[in-house]
Amino acid sequence: MSDQILLGTRKGTLILDRTAGRWTPRPIAHAGMSISYAARDPRDGTIWAAMDHAHWGPKLSRSKDDGATWENLTQLAYPKGARFVEQHLPTPDQTAEAPTTYKEAALLKVWVLAFGGKEQPGTIHAGTLPGGLFTSRDGGDTWELNRPLWSHESRGGDLFAGDATSRNEWGGTPAAMAYGEFVPGIHSIVVDPRDPDRIFVGVSCAGIIETRDGGKTWQGRNRGMLNDYLPNPEAAWGHDPHFVTQCPADPDRLWQQNHTGVFTSEDCGQTWKRVSEPDVAVHFGFPVAADDRDGQTAWVVPAKGDDERMAVGAGLFVARTVDGGATWQAFREGLPQEHAYDVVYRHALDARGDRVCFGSTTGNVYISEDRGETWRNVGHNFPPVHSVRFA
Repeated sequence: MSDQILLGTRKGTLILDRTAGRWTPRPIAHAGMSISYAARDPRDGTIWAAMDHAHWGPKLSRSKDDGATWENLTQLAYPKGARFVEQHLPTPDQTAEAPTTYKEAALLKVWVLAFGGKEQPGTIHAGTLPGGLFTSRDGGDTWELNRPLWSHESRGGDLFAGDATSRNEWGGTPAAMAYGEFVPGIHSIVVDPRDPDRIFVGVSCAGIIETRDGGKTWQGRNRGMLNDYLPNPEAAWGHDPHFVTQCPADPDRLWQQNHTGVFTSEDCGQTWKRVSEPDVAVHFGFPVAADDRDGQTAWVVPAKGDDERMAVGAGLFVARTVDGGATWQAFREGLPQEHAYDVVYRHALDARGDRVCFGSTTGNVYISEDRGETWRNVGHNFPPVHSVRFA
């Protein structure tokens, strides 16, 4: 089990070390800077932080000495000519579909990072707003937009070459509206441990897309997913996964927390099944964590719903399944059960061995050492937490 936790928060990067049975935070790095995601590359130990600076724009920062010093990078940017079909929020009196308009892409946010396989030293992937996947092959020194995904027929075809040749099926995500835009975003990147050329990305709002050839071609993987807000809930596109993850020891088992429930796949994303249990309030939420040894086991931290994004009944709990989502059990010991208004973002829950950790929008960080059954708080006054990852 890891004895280090990385937190990306609204006011910097926090590293927590476990010594003598206690989790102790170091002095904050990137102080005052919003960090959308922080994680350690398991291949070489480099720590990465995605900085979301309101004035200077998004950047990446890396540390090769366990957080003692940091180097900021500015090389990740959209190439000239990278256009997308502009999304328009519908108005109450709208009676016709809005005309197709185009916009030049500019980097709004690096939302998530993922690392290539052991046989791919230096390969790192970044998911962004407005819905681009970037890859570096040299440890983050240079980055390239994945053109086949950017120009996929599901979002209008090759807009570098001209106007759309197919219907755009990628909707905007409300998460982008803080940047004054309504654009898609890639928030999940799953690299298959058996074959690093097999990658899944989760897109709000489009769904799950897979490549088996290192990003040369992409296929939608939304069969079995249900979007209750669409005229056809089983549509091929238009789904809103909140986070997607995979069991490392059982990589055919994928999990996702979706806007419309918890879903799992037993066949590596080829089909999905909704496994929500509304009777115990397991349905809406943002994060999901898969056990690293048992594909049947996963954890979620439910929220009340889309209109009231807070703890269910003002009491915080974590739900766990050990049978692939057939049943769920709620655990509350050590968590506040009244006047709790915590929400846990999509990257702010992680599991490693018997340890599970999550951080909330109210700056609380909780850890369990017994697979989620009991909890203790390791920080009451942290900034709002965007991401939690065991290092």
